[in-house]
Formats: sequence, C-alpha cells, structure tokens
Amino acid sequence: MRNIQFTEGEIYHVYNRGIDKRSVFGDDKDRFRFIHDLFEFNDEEPAVNIYYKKDPSVSLQLQSYEAKPRKIERHKRKLIVELLAFCLMPNHFHLLLRQRKEGGISAFMHKLGTGYTMSFNQKYQRSGSLFQGSYKAILIKEESHFIHLPYYIHLNPLDLTAPGWREREIKDYKKAMRFLENYRWSSYLDYIGQKNFPSVTQRKFLLSFFEEPRHYKKEMAKWLKDIDIGESDLNEFTLE
Repeated sequence: MRNIQFTEGEIYHVYNRGIDKRSVFGDDKDRFRFIHDLFEFNDEEPAVNIYYKKDPSVSLQLQSYEAKPRKIERHKRKLIVELLAFCLMPNHFHLLLRQRKEGGISAFMHKLGTGYTMSFNQKYQRSGSLFQGSYKAILIKEESHFIHLPYYIHLNPLDLTAPGWREREIKDYKKAMRFLENYRWSSYLDYIGQKNFPSVTQRKFLLSFFEEPRHYKKEMAKWLKDIDIGESDLNEFTLE
C-alpha cells in the first residue's frame, strides 16, 4: 500500500523499473509507444489511440509509427498532471510530475502502467507484470532537490556511455553533452530548444527558473562538472 498522499500543486519524482531489472523497451517503437502514452493518458477523458486497428476482431495493437494514423476527432485535453520532465532508460523510467487535480497522479500512473504493459505483453507474447511492483514516488520538499532533479533526470542517459558522471569522473564533457543532444528519449532536447516531443511536457514552470533554453543547456553542463549535491541526497533520487 502506497504511503504517500499526493497533493494538488506539489511536485513528485516518480520512477519505476522492469521486474527483475529486465528491459522494458525492446526497440524504438516501444519507446515511441511509451512517450505516446505519456501524452494520451494525461487527460480526464479516456485515451484514444490513433494507431489501433479498426477491426474489432483483431486484438488491440500498436501500428508502425511510420504508418499514417486514422483520422479521429480530437478534443482539447484536460490535463490531470503536469509532466515537467521525463527520461526513458533501457530498464526504467523517470518522471517529474505536478498534480493538477485530486487523484491525478494515481490515475495517470495507473493508465500508463496498465496500457503500456498490455501493449508490450501482446507484442512480445508474454504475460504478467512488466514493472517491479508499484512505482516509487518522492515528494520534492527541498528547494535544493527541486533545482537538482531536472538535471539529474536528464543526465541519466550518461549511464549508457559515461557511468562515472555520478562521481564526477568524466574525461570529455563535450562528448558527454553531445551524447545527450543525440539521445531522443527524454525531455532534454525540448528544454534546450530542439523540438523533439514538445507536446508531451509542460515546460513553462521549469523554464521560469532556468530563464531560456540556451541558459538551461549551459547550466546543465556546469552542473555536470560541479555537482554539489551530497551523495546521500543523490541516492534518494536513484532506484533501489
């Protein structure tokens, strides 16, 4: 049973990983699907997947993202959370969420976890849980944590190429930053002004602190070089 009570207007770091630390994204189509779900499920209304087959006799399955979607009438979304930032890793994900309405985060995460697991299980002909139990959620209470978290979330992909970043053991900072600028599966590119998945996140709130995309990119590189957050604080952000 979850021991955290979500409150409207508060910000939470939400994350989870695959059961037995398994990969939860088999290919780029899976990553597109998850990001698509981040968008579709952030709505008071039931999600409508424009890539589902029309034939009701066929089990729901995601069509190729290169395929032309069927035309449907779209309604204006009524957001239940603000998705401030996100990052997908091979076996886990990070989200920075602010609740907009009562029960918003719980509803969003239930739809996201259930919907993505169903599509993943069908595609790979498996059954059962995909993620390791309930997602973890940490209330961001300290201003210092709030300032560090967007950087931490967006720097996670460096685990794939320069895992020493957490201990400030990076020999080539320019190479590390280039890697991040070529990693599509996070909200980082949208924060530095390169359109990637601009409709998925609500960036106005964070950018009010970081001034502008160019400044965020500059501060990101600076934070990577001069991390001043304590190890115990950083551990609070990481997966157990």
